[in-house]
Amino acid sequence: MKVTEQDAIRRTKMAVTRSALVEDFHRLGLKKAMTVIVHTSMSRIGWVCGGPVTVIEALQEVLTMEGTLVMPAHSADVSDPSDWDNPAVPASWWQSIYKEMPPFDPERTPTLGMGRVAECFRTFPGVKRSSHPIYSFAAWGAGAGAITSEHALDDGLGPASPLGKIYDRNGFVLLLGVGYGNNTSMHLGECFARRLQMIRRSSPVLIKNEKQWVTYRDWNYHEERFPRIGRAFEKKGAAGKALRNGTIGQAKSVLMSQRAIVDFTAETVRKG
Repeated sequence: MKVTEQDAIRRTKMAVTRSALVEDFHRLGLKKAMTVIVHTSMSRIGWVCGGPVTVIEALQEVLTMEGTLVMPAHSADVSDPSDWDNPAVPASWWQSIYKEMPPFDPERTPTLGMGRVAECFRTFPGVKRSSHPIYSFAAWGAGAGAITSEHALDDGLGPASPLGKIYDRNGFVLLLGVGYGNNTSMHLGECFARRLQMIRRSSPVLIKNEKQWVTYRDWNYHEERFPRIGRAFEKKGAAGKALRNGTIGQAKSVLMSQRAIVDFTAETVRKG
């Protein structure tokens, strides 16, 4: 159910401002020069003065240009319509879609299902976006170029993807009003476990200024198990000092070591 502005006002005890968000981020453990991937539910934060722009600017203020802010910019609809199931489209439409679908463009292709903050973030000054047609990531700050460069088609969420580069930098995950089911980094753990079935996908991309449908390797991910793995991660104390719970605005939030949750996911998936 879509939350209206009136709903947000009614549910919010006090207006959420940029300065209040900065205080909340500091209290949760976010610091200058961190590398952090953020997943956000705008409606859970409450009524924010300035909306998504305020949330992004507060994050940037805390991290500073010495840090790196990352958000998923996925566009799963830039893909083969025969794979669509939520919702599916009639098979009689497929040929028209193959012919007319615009190719992926990092500057113009909108995100799908990523939320208002992530969609706003991809258009922010200084933000870079990786080139994968369905699994792109947007980043700002010191490591933005390195994290978003050379995002291979065959490694959408794997070790050489932006997720793997965050892992190599000992980065963090911030779940802001969302649960482990939204924790994209756990897919990297699935890749490390080597228990996934390989599948093939197709997307339209620009090659030498011409649209071409390309086929590439992907994995059959299982994010439906992430909430259970996340609960075990917290219950068993696997996170240790690598996890902190708090509130951002009105949103229950978790800041954790990305490496800790990725490694725990890999270990759990290996054990079955």
